[in-house]
Formats: sequence, C-alpha cells, structure tokens
Amino acid sequence: MKILIATGNPHKLKELLAILPRQTKTGESLQYVSLADFPQITLPPETGTTLKENAKIKALSAAQLTGCITLSDDTGLEVDFLEGRPGVYTARYGGEPVSAEANNQKLLAELLHVPLPQRTARFHTVACLATPKGTCYYFDGILSGAITTQYCGTNGFGYDPIFLVAQTNKTLAEMTDSEKNAVSHRGKAFRQLGSFLQENKII
Repeated sequence: MKILIATGNPHKLKELLAILPRQTKTGESLQYVSLADFPQITLPPETGTTLKENAKIKALSAAQLTGCITLSDDTGLEVDFLEGRPGVYTARYGGEPVSAEANNQKLLAELLHVPLPQRTARFHTVACLATPKGTCYYFDGILSGAITTQYCGTNGFGYDPIFLVAQTNKTLAEMTDSEKNAVSHRGKAFRQLGSFLQENKII
C-alpha cells in the first residue's frame, strides 16, 4: 500500500517516518512517499479555522490530486496566557516569510515579563488520513508544558527550543529523536494513525 505523507517539511517527514509502521498486521507492505515525489501538484491554502479543518484540507486535496491514500496533520501551539494563541496560526505566527526564528522571537517577546508559572502551554496535533474517495479519519495528540524564557537545546525544529515538556527538565530541543517521539503530540497522534493503518480497515 502506497501512502503519501503530505508535507514539504523534511524535519517533519523524518519524524513521521520514525513513527509510522512499515506493514499491516496481515503482512502487507506500507510504502511512504512525500510531496517531493509529486512536484507537479499544488495544495490549496490552509484556510480552516480549526486544526481539524486544516489537516483535512491538506490530506483530502493531496489524496484526490494524486490518487494516493494520504496523511497530513495540523499542529497548534496553545499558550494559556495568550488565550490559546498562536493556535491555527502557529506555523506563520511571525509573519511572512515563514521563519521558525521569527515565530519564536514574537512569542518570547509577547511573554517577556510573564513569570514561568503563567507560561503554561500545550501542543495539539490533529492528524487526518484521507482516501481519494473522500473518506477521512482523524487522530489527536496533546503535549503539555510551558514556554521557556530563552532557547534551550539544538535538536528538533520550530518551537522545540522554547517548549519545556511537563514533568521533565527538558525542552523538546534537548531531547533525542526517540525521546521526543515517545512523548510528543505528533508522536501520540501518529501512533494512533499507525495502529489504524496496521489494522488495514481503510474504506
């Protein structure tokens, strides 16, 4: 079974390939491709007002354009002090052109004088698995933590250097890939999706 991972982010692709299974429980091979294998297609903009809507836009559009079963996700960073922002605007919070540095700097500036106990936050991932026929399945993952006051760690990508994982003394960027995948929001969502693929009950 060929499955398209609808992302152009090489960091995310590497992360997902480390999580997803390689075969179903009946022994059928699961082969993954990415948007890099379909340079001729252009996905529509993510105009949804929720993570679920955006995940569906990407997965369903890619499935219908390529004829492949497709998985995608949308992830939001929800900061309590900011009443849930950046939320659906997480990836582009710092404006255009999109930059992880700009996103992080804007968030740290908004929380500049906020003490750590009030900097609680969570990552929320909604993963969507879509078929070319239009059937969609959804899977959620949440990781609780807090926003640090400075960069810590050099691993990972995006907001990882400023997201302190709850009940640990590490940011996501201070964790190894395996440590991060074991606890992360994306890991939780895609392990559920992977288990669903292994059952091979897609219709």
